[in-house]
Amino acid sequence: MASPWLPYADTTPVLSQPDDTEDEEGLQAKPEREEEPDVQTITGISTSHGVRIVGVLCFINLLNYMDRFTVAGVLPDIEKFFKIDDSKSGLIQTVFICSYMVLAPIFGYLGDRYNRKYLMCVGITFWSGVTLGSSFIPQEYYGLLLLTRGLVGVGEASYSTIAPTIIADLFVGDRRSRMLSIFYFAIPVGSGLGYIVASQVKILAGDWHWALRVTPGLGLLAVLLLVLVVREPPRGAVETHSDAPLQYTSWITDLRALGSNRSFVLSSLGFTAVAFVTGSLALWAPAFLYRSRLANGSLQPCPTEEACNTSDSLIFGIITCVTGVLGVGSGVEISRRLQRSNPRADPLVCAAGLLGSAPFLFLAVVSAQGSIIATYVFIFIGETLLSLNWAIVADMLLYVVIPTRRSTAEAFQILLSHLLGDAGSPALIGMISDRIQRNRPPSFMSQFRSLEYALMACAFVGVIGGGFFLATACFIQADRKRTELYAQGQLNEPSEGEDRIVVPQRGRSTKVPVSSVLI
Repeated sequence: MASPWLPYADTTPVLSQPDDTEDEEGLQAKPEREEEPDVQTITGISTSHGVRIVGVLCFINLLNYMDRFTVAGVLPDIEKFFKIDDSKSGLIQTVFICSYMVLAPIFGYLGDRYNRKYLMCVGITFWSGVTLGSSFIPQEYYGLLLLTRGLVGVGEASYSTIAPTIIADLFVGDRRSRMLSIFYFAIPVGSGLGYIVASQVKILAGDWHWALRVTPGLGLLAVLLLVLVVREPPRGAVETHSDAPLQYTSWITDLRALGSNRSFVLSSLGFTAVAFVTGSLALWAPAFLYRSRLANGSLQPCPTEEACNTSDSLIFGIITCVTGVLGVGSGVEISRRLQRSNPRADPLVCAAGLLGSAPFLFLAVVSAQGSIIATYVFIFIGETLLSLNWAIVADMLLYVVIPTRRSTAEAFQILLSHLLGDAGSPALIGMISDRIQRNRPPSFMSQFRSLEYALMACAFVGVIGGGFFLATACFIQADRKRTELYAQGQLNEPSEGEDRIVVPQRGRSTKVPVSSVLI
C-alpha cells in the first residue's frame, strides 16, 4: 500500500476509470458529508478565530478592489487633467494588470513555501505607499502615473495569490464554500465602492486627486489587523487530517502538474473570459454612460476647470455592489443545491452565468442612446449573471489542486486570466474606439458610437468563456477525486525522474509511473 503521507501527482492518469465511465459516478465525493475533522485540534485555530481571519482577509480584498476601480470612477477627470485620449486611458488599467499578472507567479511560489502572513504584510504596506504617492503626480508626468499604477500591482499580487489558500487551510466542505463566498463578495462590492468613494470624495474635496488618498490609510489599518488577528495555518492539514509535513516538489514539476490538470486549465480559460468582460466594463462603462448622455443631449459637457458629472460612476458603483452580492450569493447557493443531483454543478452554473449574461450586455450597449434606464436594467441583469462564478471558480481550483500547489495555481490562474483577459481588454477597447473615431468627424455622437461598437466585443467573449466552462464539466469529477485521494493519503506521487512504462488503457498506450502499477 502507498505510504499515507506521500502526495499524489495529478500529472499522470490514475489506473481507475476515467471520466466517461460508469465508475466515475462516485467521483463527486463530498468531504462535508463525511465526519469532518476537528479543525482546532489539527490547526490550533478555533472556528471562531478562523471566521475572524476570513473577516480580515475579506476587508483587505475589499480595499484591493476599491483601489483598483477608484481610477475608473474619476477617469473623465484624469483624461482632462493629463490631456490623454482613449488609448492612453486604457493603458492606466492595462499597466497595472500587466504588473500584477507578471508578479503573481513569483508570489505564488513564495506563498507555497514561506510564511503567507508576512508576505501579505509587506505587499500591502508597499501598495499603500505607492498608491498615496500616485496622487501627487504633476500634470506633465503622465508616464510617472503609469509607473506608479504598475507598482501597485506588486502589492496586490502578494495578496490575491495567497489569501484564498489560507481560507482553504482553515475550512473544508460546505463551510469552505461559504467562507469563500464571503471573501469573494468583496470583489464586486469593493469594485462598486471604488466608483462610489471616488465620485463622492472628489465632490467633497473638489479635487479628484483625493479619491486616490482614501485606500492607503485603510491599507495601513489592514496591515495592523493582519499582524494582530491572522495566524498561519498548516498547509493541507484540514484535508489530510494530520499536521504531518507535506512533501514539496520542484516548481517545474508543479507547473507540469497544473498544465495537465484539465479542470484547472479549462476553468482558468473560462475565468479569463470573465476577466476580459469585467475589465472592459469596469473601466469603460461609466465613461460610456456619460458619453451616451452627451450624445442624446440630456447632459452638458463638463467645464474645463470643473470636475465632470459623477452620477454615472455613482449609479454604476451601486449597481456593481448590489449585483455582486446577489450574484455571488446566488451562485454558491444554486451550485450547492444542484450538487445533490449533479456533481458537475459548479462548472455548469459558471457556464450558465456567462452564456446568460452575453445577450443582456449586448442589449445594454445598443440601448444606451435610446433609454439610459433600460441600459441600467440590462447592466444589472448582466452583471448579476457574471457574478455567479466568482466564488465557484475559486472553490473549483481549491478542490482540484493539491494543497502544496494551490498558491502557484492561484498565481497562474491570475496570470492567464489577466494576460488574455483584463490586462489587454481596457486598452483594446480604447484602441478600437480610437480607430473607429479616426474615420468620423469629431463630435459627441462619434465618441459615443465608437465606444459603443468597441464594447460589443464583450458579449462575444462571454459566449466563448461559457464554452470553456462547459468543457470543464467533462473532467471535474475525476480531477476532484484524485485530489481527495491524495489528501486521504491513498495515492502517492512518483518521485521526479522515476521511470515510466507503457501500459494499455482504454484501448490505447499510456505512460504511467512504475510505482503506480506495482501496487
